[in-house]
Amino acid sequence: MKRYTTWMFPVFCLILSAMLILSACGVHGGSGIPQDGPIRVTATTGMVADAVKNVGGDRVEVTALMGPGVDPHLYKASHGDIKKLEDAHMIFYNGIHLEGKMTDILAKISGEKPVIAVAEGIDEKKLIRTADNQYDPHLWFDVGLWIEAVKRVETELSKADPQHREDYRKRAEAYIGKLKELDRYAEEQIRSIPEERRVLVTAHDAFGYFGKAYDMEVVGLQGISTASEYGLKDVQRIVKLLVDREIKAVFVESSVPNRSIQAVVKGTEEKGHKISIGGELFSDAMGKEGTVEGTYVGMVRHNVDTIVSALK
Repeated sequence: MKRYTTWMFPVFCLILSAMLILSACGVHGGSGIPQDGPIRVTATTGMVADAVKNVGGDRVEVTALMGPGVDPHLYKASHGDIKKLEDAHMIFYNGIHLEGKMTDILAKISGEKPVIAVAEGIDEKKLIRTADNQYDPHLWFDVGLWIEAVKRVETELSKADPQHREDYRKRAEAYIGKLKELDRYAEEQIRSIPEERRVLVTAHDAFGYFGKAYDMEVVGLQGISTASEYGLKDVQRIVKLLVDREIKAVFVESSVPNRSIQAVVKGTEEKGHKISIGGELFSDAMGKEGTVEGTYVGMVRHNVDTIVSALK
């Protein structure tokens, strides 16, 4: 018995030391989430990062991989991005194939830490199916649907960090209140455009949810992914629409080269129909950090105001 006790003592000391180290590091047992913060979060897009910041507050330190003007459809993770993903306590991304080239990486990391697609769990009946029977990933253009994504962020942060659950709930509730106000604003402003002019023509078909939510006809030169190519027939199709309907403006996108829209403008001019570039819209990326458009609310308001100003 004495020999057994002597043998166990150093083992007990090792276990106690490990427990003290974990406690000093402020880590929840087995979860890797720090007790005192900040929780390091890596998000793919600016929209997702903005949602996590608003719900997480000072409990999170958020890094967005894709900045202003970056196209998530074509984005490839760099070595630096892999490091940010590895160093994060949690990862949030959009899902529904928006980050197509990163899917495999995110799937591998999901075995090591929480990796959450904010679009998961949204009622599939509310999602738009494309011609090739895929779901359209651009759900942030329907503010009501984006509220569902924000709720998903709250749920996952609360699950990972339950001792701050009430803080997450309060922040999410306050932010959702702002989003509901934004939703009403978008609806009222778009309604001020005469119905026959509510036609939104852009480089790629990113605004389907926007059109469905706010009663606008949306036409894109390319498909929902910028990885798809456009051809002469696509340009001719858009030109015919613009001429026949006497639409007076088309829009470029911050994350898509404008050469396709310039080809449309040239085509309409050759048909004797004058058309203008109504402005630049933020589609797959927000504005620069520190600007109004660098927030989700500011980005949506910018898009709405730009569309109304050009088409009203």
